Amino acid sequence: MHRRNFLKTGSLAGLSLSTLVAASCSEPSAEKKTDTATNDKSDLFELSEATITDLQQKMQRKQYTSRSITELYLNRIEEIDKGGPKLNSIIELNKDALNMADAMDQERSKGKVRGPLHGIPVLIKDNINTGDNMHTTAGSLALADNFAKQDAFIVHKLREAGAVLLGKTNLSEWANFRSTHSTSGWSSRGGQTKCPYILDRNPSGSSAGSGSAVAANLCTVAIGTETNGSIVSPASVNGLVGIKPTVGLWSRTGIIPISKTQDTAGPMTRTVKDAAIFLGALTGIDAQDTYTINSKGKAETDYTKFLDANGLQGKRLGIEKSALDDNSAVVVLLQDAIKVLKSKGATVVEIELNKELKEIGKSEFTVLLYEFKDGLNAYLSSANSKIKTLADVIAFNKQNEAKAMPFFKQETLELAQSKGDLNSKEYLDALKGTSTGTQKAIDKILTDNKLDAIIGTTNGPAVCIDLVNGDYDNGFSFSGPAAMAGYPHITVPMGKVHELPVGLSFFSTAYKEGDIIKLAYAYEQASKKRIAPVFKPDLFA
Repeated sequence: MHRRNFLKTGSLAGLSLSTLVAASCSEPSAEKKTDTATNDKSDLFELSEATITDLQQKMQRKQYTSRSITELYLNRIEEIDKGGPKLNSIIELNKDALNMADAMDQERSKGKVRGPLHGIPVLIKDNINTGDNMHTTAGSLALADNFAKQDAFIVHKLREAGAVLLGKTNLSEWANFRSTHSTSGWSSRGGQTKCPYILDRNPSGSSAGSGSAVAANLCTVAIGTETNGSIVSPASVNGLVGIKPTVGLWSRTGIIPISKTQDTAGPMTRTVKDAAIFLGALTGIDAQDTYTINSKGKAETDYTKFLDANGLQGKRLGIEKSALDDNSAVVVLLQDAIKVLKSKGATVVEIELNKELKEIGKSEFTVLLYEFKDGLNAYLSSANSKIKTLADVIAFNKQNEAKAMPFFKQETLELAQSKGDLNSKEYLDALKGTSTGTQKAIDKILTDNKLDAIIGTTNGPAVCIDLVNGDYDNGFSFSGPAAMAGYPHITVPMGKVHELPVGLSFFSTAYKEGDIIKLAYAYEQASKKRIAPVFKPDLFA
């Protein structure tokens, strides 16, 4: 959940957006900083910016094994995440990772390669069940005793594909659905994750750890989850490619839920190709998640066939008009991106989707409150934890307030607890307005304007970490429409403002992942805006 989508901006009305996103988190020192010891680590790492294809080629040529690659990433995590810049993106490592790597190496030595993920280390967000020695806690101390009884459906698919489960990533606690004053990337179990570009900046959330880790080359690929913005926002802020699939393309079974109508997991990578590889590997019908039935005949197992450097030729894109009235530095990036899109053969026309959705979006929070209570109670009822209900979570946090709630409280949890069941009129009315209304609005704009996709700035640059006041607005955000509709959304690096990345979004209607991957890949290949982080301590370093 990207909590900033619900922020009231009245207290910020007197500040310009450019002031908000460019401001330093701390005043510059009297003397210019000269310590650059942490600024070269990405350049020194031998697997820096390595892709799935790179690693497969290295293993095929016997330059590396899955074990040696896994060891390199584990050492990198020890150096960068636990020491050095101390990104704090990893909440737990898998004690069986090297054994898994050895098993994949043995299979390879016998001529068996399961597919493109064979032997590839993957990090997983800590709200996704793994039936092993790792906890599944959503970052909450209340679930510190929770060892899942079995893998989530997508984790089972990962194992089948031959991936190595490297560990779990930190996140905004309860996927940022605990408080209206929370700080993204902070959890009571994992602490605060940092943005690897400028370390006093917030990596956004709720998939903060996955975003920070992939950006910092602690892994090649990671899984995030999104209800509204939690994949695409941290992907944008951390200079990554992130895909929020159509709800139902990937199963949600075994994932700690917020919303059955909006939740989905998805890939977070450094390239569109890696995201396409990863996306296809985890599709599949899951009898326990009825939403996946709708993907029958629409899902692909290989999205790399959509990778076309000329994929923008003849396409018609709608640019969200309000995105052009944002932070001036971000708008310059967006205008440059539009020039690139046009140079590759696309037509770009202005649309006003956000204006259409202004009233519809007011119902979203109501829907999420009801679905969170219902879904979490269902998950906890069979969880391997002493915590069995949302009420238990609330009580635990109150009893352990000093550790569980040192910076912000749990008013969102309490509000959800006050709601009724999914037969409530308030819920049914809100659901009709949010999900169906947003789908109709997007589909109408696509049809009326003969568009292949809608584009806009994903969100603004990373804000300062502020555990006292919580998150603040970082300008235009475009995660809401696709999230509320349950439609696919991809973000691709668009450039940087004051060394902080900003992403470009492409989204369309249901199960059009292949179409938007084609567009995003063509833009990526023409622009090449992904740049590895250098771990600056602050804006003035």
